[in-house]
Parts: sequence; structure tokens; C-alpha cells
Amino acid sequence: MNTKRGELTRRQWLAASALALALPARPAWALDTIRQGFQTNIWGMPTYYLLKSGLLEKRGIKFEEFAVPSGNLTMQQMVARQVDLGTYAGQSFIIGHDKGGLVAIAQIETVGKTAQIVTRKDLNLSKVSELKGHKVANQTGSSVGNIFTDIIAPAAGLKKGDFQEVRMDVNNMVSAMAAKTVDAMVNVEPYYSIAVAEGIGTSIMDFSQVDKMPVFMAATPDFVEKSPDTIVAYLKCWQEAARDFKDNPAKVADVIYAFFTSKGYAMSRETFAQALGKVEVNPGFPSNVASGLQKDAEVLLREKKISAIPDWKKALQPDLWAKASS
Repeated sequence: MNTKRGELTRRQWLAASALALALPARPAWALDTIRQGFQTNIWGMPTYYLLKSGLLEKRGIKFEEFAVPSGNLTMQQMVARQVDLGTYAGQSFIIGHDKGGLVAIAQIETVGKTAQIVTRKDLNLSKVSELKGHKVANQTGSSVGNIFTDIIAPAAGLKKGDFQEVRMDVNNMVSAMAAKTVDAMVNVEPYYSIAVAEGIGTSIMDFSQVDKMPVFMAATPDFVEKSPDTIVAYLKCWQEAARDFKDNPAKVADVIYAFFTSKGYAMSRETFAQALGKVEVNPGFPSNVASGLQKDAEVLLREKKISAIPDWKKALQPDLWAKASS
């Protein structure tokens, strides 16, 4: 009886060994699926390109897409732990850290030139101070929205109540201006370029005069703790994507242009090229990130939009980018 059992075990072992040799090798660790949030304006398009480039698949990373009109909505999804990773500018990141402990794992781009204040062309307005008494479309709670209400408007002598803030998603603002339901908009690319190209609006300033507006890839602390290997592999993909932006811009432009035209936006190649050209894509983790965010945090604290200045040693995680670069 014992001999038969021993013989059967040896046969099973030999069969299992043969099967193992026939199957492809499996990595010692498996990467986790990423729930990727991104905004559908021009700020989110580097992330969109990454998702469509095939670079993540090459490294064995699976992902789910969560597209929203504005980055502050991605931030809110992350605070609610519905999304693992997402991009938005410094103001939204600071609020996200305050509300949900979100951390920055890379700076992806700077977009100050892509954010502009546009007025209806027929009103012949040329200064921010002239918005007094007018209806201004603004994505309340977004980074551009906060910069406009907290910094730009006060600097132009506009107090709360001097203009009527009309809460609206950025992707609905051009049609609102065309219908003359608003007089101006605080918007980003490609929407303001469409308004200008179609003769609807006139740009009176861009935000780079006030803030270069770095856009960060943020992560939930839960995902960082659970999946550090996945994040490092993910950031390696960003390094490869950065080379495409630098060395193969036509390929990148084709992917992003196709996205906007698929959504029904009538936009010439020339207009699109101008819009995309204002986005400075250079993924990394600059050493001066904390000092820039400190200024933003002080304004947000003054306006009672956060409870405290973040501890930057907790909010910023440059070590993950360093591992991806080694």
C-alpha cells in the first residue's frame, strides 16, 4: 500500500515537472492593476498618451481609465479612494493631501501658458479689472479656479461679489460664451484656442504671468504602501513616454488630436498644434518642488481651503522616481 502511494506521488511529481517546463516562466512578482484618473482638457493629454502608447502593457501593467473634465474631480475621486493615480496642478494636489493624504510621485508637466482668461469678443474687454459686473464662467474648486479667485482677481482690484461667478465645467464654457450666457471664462487648452479661432473670444492674459503651474502625478497613500513595485514600473513608462514627446512629437500629436476630434471638437491642426505647444512635458522630480508648493499652500490656508500647511516630507515622494531612474 505504502509503495503504491509512493509510486503515485513520484508519477504526479514527474507530470507536474513536465507541465511546468512546458509553460512560460512567470515573474517572481506580479504588478497590480492601476485605476488611472485624468482630465480631458490638454493637461490630461500626456497621461492619455501614456495610456494609449502601449508602454504600460509592455511592462505588464494593467489599468482602468477614469476620465473627467477637470483634475480637481480626479482629486476628489482619489480622496474617496475610487482612483489610485491622477494628475492635477499644485493647488488641487495640496487640497487633496489635506483632505485625503494624497502624495506626489512625479511632476509631469508645466501648464501655466495653457490657462487663460478669455472674454467675449463683442464686449471689447481687455483687462481683468473690466470683468466687474460681468458673468465669469469658472470651474470652481479647480486649480485655475482657485488661482483666479484667490490671486488674479484681487490683484486686479476685484473683490468677492464684484463679478458673478458661474460654476461650469471647462468643456462647456465655449458654448456658453457663444450663446452669450456668460461674458468671460477662466479656461484651459484647447477650449480657449477654439473660442479665439472661431471669433467668439479674446484672450486677455495667461496664468504663466502668475504661476508656471506644475502638474503632478499624485497617488493615494494606500496604493503607495500596497504597490510600490507597480509605481516604480509605472514611472519607468513615464520616462519612455517623455522620450516620445521629445523625439517623436508628430506621433504624440496624432494620438491626442484624434482624442479631441473623436469628441466632436472642430479644431484645425494649426489650432491644435498651438494648444499642445503650450504644454511643457518633462516628467521628473525637481528639487525645488516644495518651495513652489509652499507659496500655493499659504494662499490656500489664508483662504481657509486647507486646514494646515502640508508636511512636504510626507506629501512628496521623490524616492519612487529615483528608484525608477536607477
